[in-house]
Amino acid sequence: MALIRMDHLPINVKVNLPLNIIVPEPGEMGGVPVRDRKVLYLLHGLSDDASAWSRYSTIELIARRLGLVVVMPSVGRSFYVDQPNGQAYFTYITEELPQYLQDVFGIVPKRENTLIAGLSMGGYGAFKAALLHPERYFAAASLSGVLSMAIMATHPDDERQPEFVHLFGDLSKVGGSLHDPMVWLQRAAQNPAALPKLFVACGRQDDLYPLNRMFKAACEQLGVPLDYYEEDGGHTWPFWDKHIQRFLSLVLEAD
Repeated sequence: MALIRMDHLPINVKVNLPLNIIVPEPGEMGGVPVRDRKVLYLLHGLSDDASAWSRYSTIELIARRLGLVVVMPSVGRSFYVDQPNGQAYFTYITEELPQYLQDVFGIVPKRENTLIAGLSMGGYGAFKAALLHPERYFAAASLSGVLSMAIMATHPDDERQPEFVHLFGDLSKVGGSLHDPMVWLQRAAQNPAALPKLFVACGRQDDLYPLNRMFKAACEQLGVPLDYYEEDGGHTWPFWDKHIQRFLSLVLEAD
């Protein structure tokens, strides 16, 4: 496998960003060109960057086994939102980056070949993309994800509150707003047959576990299919490494 590490200047963000890509070498492709490979957009968490998945998980070994292209962008601490200052990270991830990969590497953004997944903040970003743009992805995974915005209003002493106010505005009103995964889910539930395959995993000792249980219950109530996994574990790389493998095996090896 080749690991490409680069910086580029997205129009929608207006600052150079790191971008890491894992891609099979030509001799490993078995006659399948890059343009016809499955592509996984793999999103990082709040304190990480584009290098995190390749540093702390076995994603390169997984990609080798599955013949998978893995795209690992960097979005800082943006929560994958289009920010008030004009830095449009969500637009970058869902629109500009796929077009950039097509223009530069010939990776064609076909729905049937495109997956998106992430951990923690990245789980939030992955499900935002999948639920608001279901026509672009055939499967999506959230690992220990922020799947409800209730946490924003219920932790007033959190030192990150000013940062979140910058991103989301009045935190007392963010629940039920367009930033809320429950709102995305309600909209998507109007046509569940059009949704990607959805996968959620969270450890029972994770601080975000209650939010993941809330999301699971909402899916059941709305009739949205969801592959849900929980087990003992916390907000840790061993947990995420195990469950990114579970997700990819589920949606690719059965594909």
